[in-house]
Amino acid sequence: MSVHEVLEKLKRGDIGVEEAERLLKLDYVEKIGNHTVFDLSRESRSGIPEVVYAEGKTPGKVGEIVEAVVAKKGIIAVSRASEADHAEIVKRIGTDGVLHKPEARMIVVDRRKAKPHRTGKIGVLTAGTSDIPVAEEAAIVAEVMGCKVIRGYDVGVAGIHRLLEPLKLMIEEGVTCVVVVAGMEGALPSVVAGILPVPVIGVPTSIGYGLGSGGVGALTSMLQSCSPGLVVVNIDNGFNAGATAALIAGQSRKK
Repeated sequence: MSVHEVLEKLKRGDIGVEEAERLLKLDYVEKIGNHTVFDLSRESRSGIPEVVYAEGKTPGKVGEIVEAVVAKKGIIAVSRASEADHAEIVKRIGTDGVLHKPEARMIVVDRRKAKPHRTGKIGVLTAGTSDIPVAEEAAIVAEVMGCKVIRGYDVGVAGIHRLLEPLKLMIEEGVTCVVVVAGMEGALPSVVAGILPVPVIGVPTSIGYGLGSGGVGALTSMLQSCSPGLVVVNIDNGFNAGATAALIAGQSRKK
């Protein structure tokens, strides 16, 4: 039961203050097995659904967490998910509401009766095709949070003319934030931030050669950008970029 539903019951007189307090406390955390204390109130508190980071967890633990949280909240996402994680989830809860995006290594289980209201529009761009998995992680998280996502992939500075069409579309659509994902020298976010009148979130990826490999070159380049309006998240952190972009879009829509 959501916080809103509890308060509505209290307002109608269906429950008393003590019962409302008990129900609200139940919505805080869920202890799962002997390995996880899950934050059940994150979405109602911050607008960001809880996400399981699957790396380092066995498929059994991932499946156990997903099964427990879906029963309570109806929604959960799994990042850095493997095929084994997906198989375990399906074995436990079936395929209803399960979205598996292998390229992004994301799994979303959404069995909410009421989907979130559309919170706005964001853009997601990549410099290269190799950056798409991280970009899709960002896009999927934003979509789960209710955003419409306008995508433009493989439009990096090595062929800068490719950027014009997706930028035009994003301007026409009225996006309120753009996530730009780039490896190598990481130049694309600076270019986009110098053109668009909206916040740009740069995501360096671990794509690259030699000295700048592992994403360090792209990260350093983005942090040194002279284009105002550009902020940067950590290497390969599509989740944080997508969630932040969705929050920006949501706040812009409220005005």
